[in-house]
Amino acid sequence: MKIAVVGCGAVGSYYGALLSRAGEEVHFLLRTGYEVVSKQGVEIVSGDRSFAVNPHCARNPDQIGWCDLVLIALKTTANREFGRLISPLVGPHTALLTLQNGLGNEEQLAELFGSERVLGGLCFVCLERIEAGKILHTAHGNIYLGEYQRPPSARTRRVADCFRRAGVSITIADRLDFARWEKLVWNIPFNGLSVASAAGWGSLIAGAWDRGQRFDCLSTKQLLDDTRWTEAVRELTREVIAIANGLGLELDLNLVDAQIARSREMGSYRPSTLIDFELGRELELTSLFESPLLEGRQLGIPTPWLERLCGVLRDLTDQDKVNVGQTIS
Repeated sequence: MKIAVVGCGAVGSYYGALLSRAGEEVHFLLRTGYEVVSKQGVEIVSGDRSFAVNPHCARNPDQIGWCDLVLIALKTTANREFGRLISPLVGPHTALLTLQNGLGNEEQLAELFGSERVLGGLCFVCLERIEAGKILHTAHGNIYLGEYQRPPSARTRRVADCFRRAGVSITIADRLDFARWEKLVWNIPFNGLSVASAAGWGSLIAGAWDRGQRFDCLSTKQLLDDTRWTEAVRELTREVIAIANGLGLELDLNLVDAQIARSREMGSYRPSTLIDFELGRELELTSLFESPLLEGRQLGIPTPWLERLCGVLRDLTDQDKVNVGQTIS
């Protein structure tokens, strides 16, 4: 396949590098890091399975042209750039696979390019971009892959086989929305609380940050080593499952313990939202936290922990205060 990677942070670089090593024709669309990656390639640091590749590199999507598959690993805060970055890559038979977190990504792609092109992938993997062109992989790596608003097709299986040849564990999901909410069951408590911990426990309980105090952010291990934060993880997980089940998805409450056990295997993992926060980047508040909260409100499901979490995250990031019900569609 001719594959373009749009969004060459940790996730895009990792899976793009695996596909390149497997012999696919992979093109990295780079904004920052072009000089480094074009000269030195991409290095994946993964214990005794570390490797390096030299993918094709471009600064402009017109330099790449039509592709068979476009992997989209942008932060959702950059979704407004979909048209500019992706349009030159789309030919008559191009498939678009978003590997992004949160809600609304497939819908935005479908609106621009047609729902028939869109697939979604949920990545369960621990990654960190150490520097331009260098990615640290510490655990996991499997992807749940599905079609947007359709059951799996022959195309789904072709894309899955492509990843499997690259050594990626792939599960084809009968329902993409089920897999997406299952991922939110992890993302909301661990990404959210790792940042909210900067405001302290009292702020989380109050639902607003006391600006006179600022604490160090907590890793997943530190959250789970403290009984108070672990209970917050459990409560948020239960609330997300309740919202998903209100949508008819039938997630199992056993996911609470399963996600905690999976997280203990990660050690002192620093989630991507925590890294963005510490670097002063805009956070994916809408897609990861506020859109799920809105779903819960519309269903009439009580979500006090998620309400308070969203309030603290808004305060911490100094992003404009919003009325979620009025601003998220």
